[in-house]
Amino acid sequence: MDTADNGTLSIKNLSTHFFTRRGIAAAVDDVTLFIPKKSVVGVVGESGCGKSVTALSVLRLVSRPGRIVSGSVSLGGEDLLAKSPAEMRQIRGSRISMIFQEPMTSLNPVYTAGRQVMEAMMIHGGTGKAEARDRTVEMFRAVGIPEPERRFRAFPHQLSGGLRQRVMIAMAMVCRPSLMIADEPTTALDVTIEAQILHLMKELQETFGTSIMMITHNMGVVAEICDYVYVMYAGKIVEQAGVFELFDDTRHPYTLGLLGSIPRHGSPKGRLLGIPGTVPSLLDLPKGCRFSPRCDRAERYCSEREPEMYEVAPGHKVRCFHCSGGSKGGSP
Repeated sequence: MDTADNGTLSIKNLSTHFFTRRGIAAAVDDVTLFIPKKSVVGVVGESGCGKSVTALSVLRLVSRPGRIVSGSVSLGGEDLLAKSPAEMRQIRGSRISMIFQEPMTSLNPVYTAGRQVMEAMMIHGGTGKAEARDRTVEMFRAVGIPEPERRFRAFPHQLSGGLRQRVMIAMAMVCRPSLMIADEPTTALDVTIEAQILHLMKELQETFGTSIMMITHNMGVVAEICDYVYVMYAGKIVEQAGVFELFDDTRHPYTLGLLGSIPRHGSPKGRLLGIPGTVPSLLDLPKGCRFSPRCDRAERYCSEREPEMYEVAPGHKVRCFHCSGGSKGGSP
């Protein structure tokens, strides 16, 4: 993945900090990731790990007191951090779109679903009202909304959660963006609808060639749709690998904890495995490895200095002393 400089999205050494009265919170700390063309890349981790702030940094939507302090973000070779606010407004929606996790709060309740999708197309696509309406109905049909002409006139509260999420996907895809950011797009949906939405996103991605940045805490979603995965913890990438490599040869203790907390059919009854403790406050990060206070493999040196990223296999990197030199059980 390091050679994907010419891909859809390239983030290098990105740091986004929040400057508060209590101190500086490094929500995103020296993050490097790549999303090649026509791929689905997952960014996974618990709440508070920096996933959404990374996405907002790409869109240049970080609110005060947050600020991007270093690094680079490029889309198709263009530096997004050098763009003016007016230029970024044109890029959002046309070249980069975003699907939020709760469509009921993302859609405007006083406008019909069709009007909201039309508006995005008329602003970014330069189309007239009649053409925008026809293309919106066609996109509703493409995302599997039944009776698209009737749903076009429906208000958000008249649609089910699954249909509202399909409207959000239609809005995100209607201008044929090169990158779509999906921030927990199936969190509020039941399991059956979740599977339908994931299948739909993968189908649209293959049809239109759009790359997807899938932000999630659900490893099941990662297994279902992603090609490559970045695992984040306390603002840093701690493991990255192809999706099959990640599941078959998991190395970082945090990733092992995430996988161990998934219920599996046929597993012994009893309590699910969990990761002890909580994600540390970004205003009071532990010394050394940020995961060491919660890690059952931590040694003294883990709390004294921060590990680098070690390549344990081609395309598979881990930020853990126990993986240094490519050995599963090696010490630094």
